[in-house]
Amino acid sequence: MTQPRPDGKRKWVYTFAANTAEGDSSMAGLLGGKGANLAEMACLGLAVPPGFTLTTEVCAAFLSSGKSSAKSFPEGLKEEAEQALHRVGELTGAYFGDEKAPLLVSVRSGARASMPGMMDTILNLGLNDKTVEGLATLTGDARFAYDSYRRFIQMYGDVVLGVDHGVFEDTLENFKNLNGFGSDADLDADAWRDIIAEYKEAVEREHGQPFPQDTSAQLWGAIAAVFSSWNTPRALTYRRLHDIPDSWGTAVNVQAMVFGNLGERSATGVAFTRNPSTGEKQLYGEFLPRAQGEDVVAGVRTPQPLLAQGVETGSLEQLMPETFAELTKVFAFLEAHYRDMQDVEFTVQNGRLWILQTRSGKRTTEAALRIAVDMADEGLITRDDAVCRVDPAALDQLLHPTLDPDAEQDLLTTGLPASPGAASGEIAFHAEMAEALKAKGKDVILVRAETSPEDVHGMHAAVGVLTARGGMTSHAAVVARGMGRPCVSGAGALRIDSNSGTMRVGQRVFRAGEIITIDGSTGRVLAGKAKMRAPQLSGAFATLMGWADQSRRLKVRANADMPRDARQARLFGAEGIGLCRTEHMFFEEDRILAVREMICADSEEGRRRALAKLLPMQRKDFEQLFEIMAGLPITIRLLDPPLHEFLPHEEREAAQVAAALEMDLGKLKTRVSELKEFNPMLGFRGCRLGVRFPEITEMQARAIFEAAVNAGQKAGSQAHVEVMIPFVAFRREFDVLRSVIDQTATSVRQETGAEFTYDVGTMIELPRAALRAGDIAEGDRGADFISFGTNDLTQTALGLSRDDASPILANYLEREIVEIDPFVSIDQEGVGELVEIGVARGRKAKPGLKTGICGEHGGDPKSVEFFNAAGLDYVSCSPYRVPVARLAAAQAAIRAKAQAAFRAKTKST
Repeated sequence: MTQPRPDGKRKWVYTFAANTAEGDSSMAGLLGGKGANLAEMACLGLAVPPGFTLTTEVCAAFLSSGKSSAKSFPEGLKEEAEQALHRVGELTGAYFGDEKAPLLVSVRSGARASMPGMMDTILNLGLNDKTVEGLATLTGDARFAYDSYRRFIQMYGDVVLGVDHGVFEDTLENFKNLNGFGSDADLDADAWRDIIAEYKEAVEREHGQPFPQDTSAQLWGAIAAVFSSWNTPRALTYRRLHDIPDSWGTAVNVQAMVFGNLGERSATGVAFTRNPSTGEKQLYGEFLPRAQGEDVVAGVRTPQPLLAQGVETGSLEQLMPETFAELTKVFAFLEAHYRDMQDVEFTVQNGRLWILQTRSGKRTTEAALRIAVDMADEGLITRDDAVCRVDPAALDQLLHPTLDPDAEQDLLTTGLPASPGAASGEIAFHAEMAEALKAKGKDVILVRAETSPEDVHGMHAAVGVLTARGGMTSHAAVVARGMGRPCVSGAGALRIDSNSGTMRVGQRVFRAGEIITIDGSTGRVLAGKAKMRAPQLSGAFATLMGWADQSRRLKVRANADMPRDARQARLFGAEGIGLCRTEHMFFEEDRILAVREMICADSEEGRRRALAKLLPMQRKDFEQLFEIMAGLPITIRLLDPPLHEFLPHEEREAAQVAAALEMDLGKLKTRVSELKEFNPMLGFRGCRLGVRFPEITEMQARAIFEAAVNAGQKAGSQAHVEVMIPFVAFRREFDVLRSVIDQTATSVRQETGAEFTYDVGTMIELPRAALRAGDIAEGDRGADFISFGTNDLTQTALGLSRDDASPILANYLEREIVEIDPFVSIDQEGVGELVEIGVARGRKAKPGLKTGICGEHGGDPKSVEFFNAAGLDYVSCSPYRVPVARLAAAQAAIRAKAQAAFRAKTKST
């Protein structure tokens, strides 16, 4: 929170020094993460070089001025900063701009959320032609002083003056080559003076003005540049990828320099208090002797380990044992204080240890799980804390095969990381080809310009899917995630000609049968077969998920259509099936012909003959699902997609189908034409099929109930059956189809002599259905449950087709019309309110009405938190997102509990 100055004006600058600071770690929103932690460490008595922080509010004022120069700072800032800078001088015995005892400072960014490498830093600021001489005299090391000056000119010239860093690198390399120097270490003070002269000439040539000698101008130019770096393309991209609001801005930290390149007993390094890759409780890090921070980042020198390893003598532990022992104590203290694994930057100057930064360290998901569980077992954090420490979305890293990062890779292009995991296989350009290759025992990558529902059987046969078009929520992406298949979509550099069987990437051409690899976690497409790493679900994973299950309220089911999907869902902890899409069962090669026969029949008798062929197939499918789920609830959605999706659209395939059905080709084409719709998403689908052709609903209901009876007799316990009527808009639609379902149930009871219970509910996919949920649920014959199909509800509420949304939403995200893709995370204010209305009105009409959600939003952590607050009973998502939803639901429950406790405490006081 902003603190006023004694004169009542806004405070722009917060100071920190040993054992005192004007801020602490709770003020990250104002001081940025780095500034808040510097203040906290200073208060804790750690050796932190003194300095001050310009707040994120300064950044907002600076950027809003539109000038992006030193003239854009708010009134009163410079006076506060100058006072703080003078105080730093008093503490260090060196003064900014002083020619005999110059104070040098670093100017670093520090956003609320860590954005490593995304914004700019300037070191050694305060050097000029005069102060460099004072530094040389003060330290007794002229080489160090002039090396520091050339580093400053290079960094300041690049970051602030816009001189390409390559200009400086070329100048340095040319000088060394012309004068016979092998490395930077060979250069003495005189050589650095000569290079400085060439650097200054380069700055004046490229920048049009001399390098600034006024140290005050240097400081404010650097501060302006660091604030401006908040809006560099790389920073903007990073924030979009990590969901960091642009409005946060960055703080700027101005801090007295300490030098890791001053003498033999100096060094700089970075360390983690635990291993960020595995989570092992052991120091993990590196250092460079006689180096500054940018040397570590630049990678121009090979860093050395902190810990002694065998007989080598280059570790910090062996070279500086006293410093290492002190550093070890500091690491343990910081981890215990912050109760998290820390990423620490440090510098050793002439044997004295300084701590420059600490923050919660980034880590792999495997490490995050182990660290959270270990810290809970150590008593540092609670189990609820541990559950909330792991990013649910990051669990995808553990659940799918991944590329071996150490193996050689031949990158062709990149697309969108639409469904996680990696896979290698032979290229297949048609679904039929994918099935044929699979039948021969081949792994297949289905490659299409874009997929449609008629490709589902090919996607099922393939180990991965690659498309040239479509976004993260396209048909290919959604179905692949549901099947647990890796998918790369929107790889726009691909030129796919399925008729000729070729895929072009630039000058390279790939044909059917050639092997490629896709990485659905990163969007990469590789030539050949890449080496993989199998998923490893560690003991920490099972432990943490067990704790999560104890905390959550929401049940988590899976969207599963096939036995393999159901088994995978159970393995990942699903508590039932929230959506079984029966149409996906019809796309198998041995079934689609019967479906096509039914569609092409011109009488009820003909349709019933075709349906009789499908009945045993559907019954067998449902039996397997009931057996796998062993008494857990299974929600089976009746046939939903437009019928034309089952029919052939290519000439070759149409001829094959006509021959198989012994049907005139012209008649088949006429039927295809009759069923074609301008907007199939809003056309003849869902319950509208059953209302017009009730024999379809009758067949499916019979298959469901007969399967339930058979599975129940095998298991000795009744299957939990939920029949879902899709795409309902009117109560009368529901009544018509419920009547068919109930009559069929009566018939099956009479024929089998078995008793069974079932629920009939509906899928809320239309705004009208959400608004009329009370009417649809009312009474004993009303819906027994409602499940929100948020994929279609989002489409119908926004009037936006999911498959066409990618370019529109990209523009909307760029213009900040929307903050997040509504097909990825629920539109809480619009679609979300429809869900809340549906739940409230449904339960008012039928208290205790069971409610859930079965769209892909069920696996999105932010959406899960919203659904928890909305009072839903369960979420359902693709099998591979079940662990994500379980953890997200637990975190939502923990946060809700904490908020309720806070409100109760506030109310009582």
